[in-house]
Amino acid sequence: MIQDDIDYVKECIKKNDVHRFYIWSKWLRVRKEILKRDHNECVDCRAAGRYTKATTVHHINYVKHHPELALEAMYIDDKGCEQRNLISLCHECHEKRHGYRPVSYTHLRAHETRRHL
Repeated sequence: MIQDDIDYVKECIKKNDVHRFYIWSKWLRVRKEILKRDHNECVDCRAAGRYTKATTVHHINYVKHHPELALEAMYIDDKGCEQRNLISLCHECHEKRHGYRPVSYTHLRAHETRRHL
């Protein structure tokens, strides 16, 4: 990210208006790219062998804690390894990642489509 973009994200955080970041054209473009990269599938459901349409792009490194990574698809971890910073998730898995609620049995039944290999 360029410094002007980082400053914009920091300003959104400082003004307690992170929503402004999430409607920013640069974020919307990155979000679209990440969903396309992940084939519009929830990566957590896919790892569990289910297909669920992704509705959210999740920041592994939260915007409020790492504004410099807000538009970055990848980051370098403490061990020097490249990791994904942005991942596609369904609503239920996004809620679970944030600890709002566990994935429900209803989610597993109502939204799952088993992959046929």
